[in-house]
Amino acid sequence: MAAITLCMDHVLSELFTITHPSWFGALCTWKLLSWYFCLLVGVFTSGTWEEKSDEISFADFKFSVTHHYLVQESTDKEGKDEVPEDVIPQSMQDLLCMNNDFPPRAHCLVRWYGLREFVVIAPAANSDAVLSESKCNLLLSSVSIALGNTGCQVPLFVQIHHKWRRMYVGECQGPGVRTDFEMVHLRKVPNQYTHLSGLLDIFKSKIGCPLTPLPPVNIAIRFTYVLQDWQQYFWPQQPPDIDALVGGEVGGLEFGKLPFGACEDPISELHLATTWPHLTEGIIVDNDVYSDLDPMQAPHWSVRVRKADNPQCLLGDFVTEFFKICRRKESTDEILGRSTFEEEGREIADITHALSKLTEPAPVPIHKLSVSNMVHTAKKKIRKHRGVEESPLNNDVLNTILLFLFPDAASEKPLDGTSSTDNSNPPLESEEYNLYNQFKSAPSDSLTYKLALCLCMINFYHGGLKGVAHLWQEFVLEMRFRWENNFLIPGLASGPPDLRCCLLHQKLQMLNCCIERKKARDEGRKTSPSDNVTNTYSGDAGKSGDQLGPDNLRETDKDKGEVGKSWDSWSDSEDEFFECLSDTEELKGNGQESGKKGGPKEMASLKPEGRLHQHGKLTLLHNGEPLYIPVTQEPAPMTEDLLEEQSEVLAKLGTSAEGAHLRARMQSACLLSDMESFKAANPGCFLEDFVRWYSPRDYIEEEVVDEKGNMILKGELSARMKIPSNMWVEAWETAKPIPARRQRRLFDDTREAEKVLHYLAVQKPADLARHLLPCVIHAAVLKVKEEESLENISSVKKIIKQIISHSSKVLHFPNPEDKKLEEIIHQITNVEAIIARARSLKAKFGTEKCEQEEEKEDLERFVSCLLEQPEVLVVGAGRGHAGRIIHKLFVNAQRAATMTPAEEELKRMGPPEEKRQNLAADFPPPAGRELILRTAVPRPAPYSRALPQRMYSVLTKEDFRLAGAFSSDTSFF
Repeated sequence: MAAITLCMDHVLSELFTITHPSWFGALCTWKLLSWYFCLLVGVFTSGTWEEKSDEISFADFKFSVTHHYLVQESTDKEGKDEVPEDVIPQSMQDLLCMNNDFPPRAHCLVRWYGLREFVVIAPAANSDAVLSESKCNLLLSSVSIALGNTGCQVPLFVQIHHKWRRMYVGECQGPGVRTDFEMVHLRKVPNQYTHLSGLLDIFKSKIGCPLTPLPPVNIAIRFTYVLQDWQQYFWPQQPPDIDALVGGEVGGLEFGKLPFGACEDPISELHLATTWPHLTEGIIVDNDVYSDLDPMQAPHWSVRVRKADNPQCLLGDFVTEFFKICRRKESTDEILGRSTFEEEGREIADITHALSKLTEPAPVPIHKLSVSNMVHTAKKKIRKHRGVEESPLNNDVLNTILLFLFPDAASEKPLDGTSSTDNSNPPLESEEYNLYNQFKSAPSDSLTYKLALCLCMINFYHGGLKGVAHLWQEFVLEMRFRWENNFLIPGLASGPPDLRCCLLHQKLQMLNCCIERKKARDEGRKTSPSDNVTNTYSGDAGKSGDQLGPDNLRETDKDKGEVGKSWDSWSDSEDEFFECLSDTEELKGNGQESGKKGGPKEMASLKPEGRLHQHGKLTLLHNGEPLYIPVTQEPAPMTEDLLEEQSEVLAKLGTSAEGAHLRARMQSACLLSDMESFKAANPGCFLEDFVRWYSPRDYIEEEVVDEKGNMILKGELSARMKIPSNMWVEAWETAKPIPARRQRRLFDDTREAEKVLHYLAVQKPADLARHLLPCVIHAAVLKVKEEESLENISSVKKIIKQIISHSSKVLHFPNPEDKKLEEIIHQITNVEAIIARARSLKAKFGTEKCEQEEEKEDLERFVSCLLEQPEVLVVGAGRGHAGRIIHKLFVNAQRAATMTPAEEELKRMGPPEEKRQNLAADFPPPAGRELILRTAVPRPAPYSRALPQRMYSVLTKEDFRLAGAFSSDTSFF
């Protein structure tokens, strides 16, 4: 610690003299001291490369100082045993180590010198460079000062020249020893240095060893061969058959199914590295005339594949192009052109004068001239007058899509809205099927899901944005047609809107609910007796209270036996609603005018109405009559936007007493309706009777002893029912004995259906894409999972789980950020590319053609490693099963390049010498030649210590580099 303090004081004192030549060395000394002492107490736990950086300034020039080190597993001996003084530094020992030759993925200095730890000083800015020789010498002298002052044995490098050249010079010091790291970089390779003999001459001359004879030089050689011509038949992906879609045929692409795969080979190159790891000078010959380095005889083969940069993938393109619609601003009218919606003369008048026609006297029933019918008629005329050439979608494609979305339209059976079963869909209750809950999309067998896939395909192949707008317009027209003709929408689950799904799916479910209510009401009217119809139009028929009522029943009980006869007097008009109290004559006839002031005795004289069936157990408390379950109205279904709107309205009422009372009355509409139905079905009933049926837990019964000593059951309302101004008590007092069929509807299906149809009609393509994007992402994930299950890639399984987790968080927000959506789509595209690479490699290595199961497993394991590891060792080198396949790939590529016929292969059966020459032609010239020369000799004097010497050489087509590490004895020289 004292040494560190003195060093820091020295640095602070030198800060005032910035031009002093030792200042930079002192600053380097301080950095090295802090790092070096940290290294001594560090604990190495893994074999991964790590780095940490800092910045220093020298004469207004900023340098980055980066420490690279391999984190190793610690042992008990580390840090305990003292290091002998005469042991050379670890980095010098690494120069002779053969375990780290040609690492697959590491810093270039690791590949050139085999180091496991070093420090690099480089200009901080990419545009800066140390070019002049004087500056290079100044840096090297500063490095030498820093190493000498700290006693640090970690090699220190300085980057010089432009960064793209990767030129480094450095030094490493130990007790009485020093290693200089030098480098040569040339564009053009001298002819005498393209082979082993020439490089040996350079190495020996640079060592300058005084001994005779010289110690043997150890050699490691690696030749890299690049295979680029894969042959087209090795890529299994077939182009999509777009023409097969026309006419309804199923081809390479099918509506409702997303494509998958890469349009190009995702594997661009295969690099074969043939390695001779342990050679000695004199054993092998390699000069400008002859070479013993035959790749087929290399003891080690390793392979790596180069992936194509951003390969075009069908699934990724589909989702990406659909996502681009979300950023468009045009409306449907602007996309298709306003001329599409313009009609002349009388046809325009049909729409503009729709309301006036409603008020004109007509002999036909008034419901046939409703606003909705007038608009629908005009829309049909628009379709009729639109030219075929103006339609973005041709009729064949459009009919194919509509039949796919609405299969019941081609069926001879009545349209009941039931969806056909698709065997390609995942089974119900499975993890894949319930994925829509996490994504907030829609079930994979629903109409919304299918619509999303069709729009995605139309956008990519048929008309783009105009095609999307055209299909959506036709879809909205179909929805209105089904509403007006009581045809249920197929592919939607029955019941209220599922809030776990996207809003568009909820809207379609809401429309289906409206169709169900209207259909039930119309069917009930058709089956009603004639006297009820006569009663409806006799006297003051326009004010009849029978025109009001629900259009479906409360599903309180399983028995729905007498549903049909309770809907016999609904109004023919869908747009007229009246309160039941407006029919004074009927009220007098039934005695209901006394219901407001009369007690239970007066109520008991009323005629019961709207009974569903007898309860079976319960009886009325005061007269002992059987308790009848009434026909009640269904609660109004709501979508999430309506729920949010309602909650905002309730919140705006405030916390005052008046606001709280109004809020309670708004929330008790359904309760009041049920009370009125109960009173009509059970004349003379009390609130206790209603509570016993409606909320049994609020009626408490206990056994008590009467006056005669008998045990009897005595019941009373719960404590919350006895609170003054209780909402239930107020509602009961307000409720009148009105059956459900004459009550005001809780759910106005006509109004809600028109609101849904208007909502659908005003959706822009961008809004539509936003609604359906979760369904598209849901479909893409299912497609990826389906394709991955065929390949069984463990790394892909993990990525898919990450995509699902990420998507679940992003898609549950109402308006997710575009950047996060792009990340999800990018992840899906990456998974598609990985699976495409796996299939490409399996096709190239013929894993399915293996007859022996063991060989097939080995090849599949080899292909899997190629996808996940930077470099894979070939078992058996050129004589193994994978090696023979790789050899054949190169032979085919060479034959295609030289146009050699297959008959020439017979020449390989000749003499051994000719056979060897032919084998050499099986491979192209090496794309890269790497040689490592090592020895240990005394320098600079014969009596100096024998120290490690190393030279690395790499030769490529446009690059030649020599990286030498030459050690010398500084004590005995």
